[in-house]
Amino acid sequence: MAGLTGAWMEALSGEFKKPYYAKLYKTILEEYKTRKIFPPAQDIFNAFHFTPLDQVKVVILGQDPYHNDGQAHGLCFSVKRDVEAPPSLVNIYQELHDDLGCYIPNNGYLEKWARQGVLLLNTVLTVRAHQANSHRGLGWEEFTDAAISVLNEQDRPIVFMLWGRPAQMKKNMLHNPKHLLLQAPHPSPLSAYRGFMGCRHFSQANAFLSSHGLTPIDWQIENV
Repeated sequence: MAGLTGAWMEALSGEFKKPYYAKLYKTILEEYKTRKIFPPAQDIFNAFHFTPLDQVKVVILGQDPYHNDGQAHGLCFSVKRDVEAPPSLVNIYQELHDDLGCYIPNNGYLEKWARQGVLLLNTVLTVRAHQANSHRGLGWEEFTDAAISVLNEQDRPIVFMLWGRPAQMKKNMLHNPKHLLLQAPHPSPLSAYRGFMGCRHFSQANAFLSSHGLTPIDWQIENV
């Protein structure tokens, strides 16, 4: 597992010393040795690597990584360029098209967002192949809750997009008046038409960033 660096390491170093993390580390190590686990071990902390703490402008919370072959690479909702966009991401792209006029790209690789300050964080960072939520309850939630707390304490404007019930359960951790909380149903085909479609979160986020003198996000993922 490639560790954290920079300000994230400084902010979360205390977590690595706690009993829950020692147990989590041991369990995950064993899982990677004995089973097929996603994402690849070196990609587990990509959300933190691609979006340094002092650059976070927007936070999108996912649940756990995609569990089919070749999909997960450490950024929630994102897949590698040669992998078909999963249904939730298709709905995100549709909402971006309706909200900001973005064309729907031919790939689902969201690194461009991460490099602009969009933290694409799953609340659970690993999963067994073809078994959704199989690593829920192992300790990742405690670790990512610590990251969310660190973000809440940042003394600058940050947008939190809370899609679906699990993400919205983090709302009570977010009480900094400088931040903007946007809530909608999950973009999954099961719930997207109950209010995710038409939520206009992307334009709202950009308007908020602009109003605080920050560069808005260029949400357009280009074709490859």
